[in-house]
Amino acid sequence: MKGIILAGGSGSRLWNVTRAVSKQLLPIYNKPMLFYPLSTLMLADIKDILLITTPEDQPNFKRLMEDGTKFGINLTYAVQQKPEGLAQAFLIAEECGFLHNGEPCALILGDNIFYSAGLTELLETAVSFAEEYSGKNGPAVAPHMATIFGIGVKDPQRYGIAEVDENGSVLSIEEKPREPKSNICVTGLYFYPGDVLEKAKQVTPSARGELEITTLNQFYLKDHRLRLTQLPRGAVWLDTGTFDSLYEASSFVETIEKRSGVMVCCPEEIAFRKGWIDQETFWRLAVELEKNEYGSYLKWVYYH
Repeated sequence: MKGIILAGGSGSRLWNVTRAVSKQLLPIYNKPMLFYPLSTLMLADIKDILLITTPEDQPNFKRLMEDGTKFGINLTYAVQQKPEGLAQAFLIAEECGFLHNGEPCALILGDNIFYSAGLTELLETAVSFAEEYSGKNGPAVAPHMATIFGIGVKDPQRYGIAEVDENGSVLSIEEKPREPKSNICVTGLYFYPGDVLEKAKQVTPSARGELEITTLNQFYLKDHRLRLTQLPRGAVWLDTGTFDSLYEASSFVETIEKRSGVMVCCPEEIAFRKGWIDQETFWRLAVELEKNEYGSYLKWVYYH
């Protein structure tokens, strides 16, 4: 499975800060915001990743990430000239040669942070429904499924909302409904089977002129091929698009890391523990950062 991180947009809710730097390069406590969605894809065992940025910001992303080798991944870059909806990400992925028909693909928004017990297992299950069930490794044994992730929120009018029945099956999805049918927000993490390009091309601009991800999800819902994975109680989902949410996210990560002694969403550690990079590479990354606590943590991981 391939993965896309959508890190475009102007970040207008964070002006003047984001007039000079991409929102996804701003720090969330001790690491760039980008590291959090990147880590989520890596936890799902996704190594082929497309990073979509604005033309102005791409050089800074390349300076930080290079070709992805230091994280054990294959990183491709593409430009979003103008933000025209989340479903546009798949069209850009095809245009740059990253994604082809028949290839399952995950999409995560560059400002989304996920933290939950059992998250890795939930991600792996989503991959299996999109990939194994599509017949990639043999005859399809069931209709290949798309997976969206939901979590309860107190202000559902602000989000895409999923209505579910008593069994947890999705009945409907609405974008920012005036009268929500539930409080289950659809987060910015999506897993799609190999026909996602075909369906993305069928999405037409909404009233606000965007290719809505909700429309794409509704296509799968109509085909009875949409799963909703509800994040468990105690899970945290953060959409870091405002000054308040940036502060809250940094405070949350700081608290978790200082109490547990373990870093949240450290891509170097994930790559090392998965065997994607060797000891020599990992040690070199630690030495490069040895003047701060991040590098000290990597050294601790190396010896433990």
